[in-house]
Amino acid sequence: MQKDLGNYRKSYTKKQLLEKDAPESPMELFKRWFHELESSGSTDEPNTVTVSTNGLDGFPKSRVVLLKRFTYEGFVFYTNYQSEKGRAIAADPKICLSFFWPYLERQVIVKGEAEKLAENLSDGYFESRPEGSKLGAIVSPQSEVIPSRDYLETRLKALEDQYEGKEIERPAYWGGYLVRPSSVEFWQGRPNRLHDRLRYTLGQDLDWILERLAP
Repeated sequence: MQKDLGNYRKSYTKKQLLEKDAPESPMELFKRWFHELESSGSTDEPNTVTVSTNGLDGFPKSRVVLLKRFTYEGFVFYTNYQSEKGRAIAADPKICLSFFWPYLERQVIVKGEAEKLAENLSDGYFESRPEGSKLGAIVSPQSEVIPSRDYLETRLKALEDQYEGKEIERPAYWGGYLVRPSSVEFWQGRPNRLHDRLRYTLGQDLDWILERLAP
């Protein structure tokens, strides 16, 4: 089977990204772009991000998660530390985050190192989650082979009975990561495939070096 996709084409004309408009910090530009995305109303989940890790099997792997916070330090997401993703990060904390915002014809690509959040910060976020999401984090042996869907449903029902009227505490194997960026590339679609690509790279003096890349 084959399907020719060569006629799928789009001209990017909405925005531009010039050096004169780039702030000193990439996090400041990310904040600006994210606010514009939220204001556009173009997506139900503007905080979706693709996380890529170097897998224990030697293959890179990418998956979509939800970004839960960003600050001048970096980007925060939560997961099961014992999952395939968590084990890969434990072995090699160098990861990539990729944001794709087609409505604004933009991408952001982050290279950095992931580190576990302080336990009290993971506790605080876990407490804010709906009860079903809390139980889901306990029920699912993330990334492990399981016998059936019924296996999960049965475990969930048992935990609902067990925790009825009780506080659900965060399991030690579930929590957050802070990704501290060493490189942040901003990509803005432009006509004729001459896209704007500005890359911030963290220098030895912890200052950000701004460079333009060829499209």
